[in-house]
Amino acid sequence: MPLPNIFDPNVAADVVGRINKLTPTTQPKWGKMTVGQMLAHCCVTYEMLYDNNHPAPKGFMKFILKAFIKGVVVGEKPYKHNSRTAPAFLITTEKEFNTEKERLINYIKRTQQLGGTHFHNKESLSFGKLSTTEWNNMFYKHLNHHLSQFGV
Repeated sequence: MPLPNIFDPNVAADVVGRINKLTPTTQPKWGKMTVGQMLAHCCVTYEMLYDNNHPAPKGFMKFILKAFIKGVVVGEKPYKHNSRTAPAFLITTEKEFNTEKERLINYIKRTQQLGGTHFHNKESLSFGKLSTTEWNNMFYKHLNHHLSQFGV
């Protein structure tokens, strides 16, 4: 079954509404991240897209990502709890809740406003060119996974 379309204003608003239900003391149902770390973790996908502050994988690592990881990330199947994450997504220091919340909401709004057609065949830092559906799945699935982790 297709995932909700993060490029749809109503879906993006729903996700933002879920984020707005979080508080600095919201506890996870699983995993070790604090809520501030989770918000910062979710921002990494957007940093890779908009901010150019993460190095692109090269050579063998790029091959591994495209051949074995891409399908898990851009497919419709939900992530398993406590799955391993790429090093760039590991957030080990405490993060300021309100700062990370605002950053994430701004990224979601920017992405929705650009719209799905903007992302068709756009190059992903890790996976090469992705379809609009693949971008949607990557954005929505990751957000939904972690918002569910924190009970919203």
